[in-house]
Amino acid sequence: MAPALPDRLKLALAFDPDRLAADLAHIDRDWIAHLVRQNYEGDWSVLPLRHKAGATHPVMMIYADPTTDDYVDGALLEKTPYFRAVLAAFRCPLTAVRLMRLAPGSVIKPHRDHDLAVELGTARIHIPITTNPDVSFLLNARPVTMQPGEVWYLRLSDPHAVVNRGSASRVHLVIDATVNDWLADQLAAAAAAPAAC
Repeated sequence: MAPALPDRLKLALAFDPDRLAADLAHIDRDWIAHLVRQNYEGDWSVLPLRHKAGATHPVMMIYADPTTDDYVDGALLEKTPYFRAVLAAFRCPLTAVRLMRLAPGSVIKPHRDHDLAVELGTARIHIPITTNPDVSFLLNARPVTMQPGEVWYLRLSDPHAVVNRGSASRVHLVIDATVNDWLADQLAAAAAAPAAC
């Protein structure tokens, strides 16, 4: 990929917030605490939609294993037709796909996910489902404001942190995608758009 991309890009794709919320409501149960306890305070939890092939333990189902690209659709995806339609819109290989919830009063501490950058071949895409005005997402110490249904690429190999000071949970559909020509074109178009963030 030619010039370096910005650390955040809002893609031209967008999805129906009401249909996203309806699928979430259908399976909003049995959340699994995020594995990396030192990176947060409070309640940061996960539901797996796609997971490593062969994983059966819930903890292994929420783990985004960077050493494999052998991922399969999970049982929850069968119950969420709109989430399936959203994933089908991405014409690139998908690895881990998860719902990630940050409860009110919870904090994700500043950290880096060293393998999550387009330049390294993997893009992490965030699609907010529920949020509130008191959620603060900082990437490179600059806020990223994301609304339900929007599609964002974030270069999370850079420092980032999140705080939910509101009274409602923030839930994102988080997609790890392998960069191919289609995704590279989507990102390049977003970077070239006059309103690029």
